[in-house]
Amino acid sequence: MTDNWGTPDWLMALFMDWHDPCQLGQIHFAPDNLEGSWEIGFMNRIYINPPYSNPKPWVEKAIRTHKKLNTTIVMLLKHDSSTQWYKMLKEAGARFLMIEGRLTYKGKDSKPCAFPSVLAVLS
Repeated sequence: MTDNWGTPDWLMALFMDWHDPCQLGQIHFAPDNLEGSWEIGFMNRIYINPPYSNPKPWVEKAIRTHKKLNTTIVMLLKHDSSTQWYKMLKEAGARFLMIEGRLTYKGKDSKPCAFPSVLAVLS
């Protein structure tokens, strides 16, 4: 299994001008972005497509950043309401936008992924 699931172009177009601290192609999803600040002076919106193998540290950082900066953060996640990180988002007041059907991710073959996806929005 790989974490190299790039956001589909049609969906990425919605977040074109947003700060993305977890860009596909960065070595190991730029782990320094989990340690560093997500504060970007001219941007107050953050979009994240974290590694599906371990989204929890990204969710935790997103919640902390949202509280600190009062910024809008959107995360593309595997829809799995049985996880601890999903519960954390819900308790933080996230809204969940279900994506109908299964996404075909950028860089993958034309088959849809094996799981449903959701956009979690902290605003």
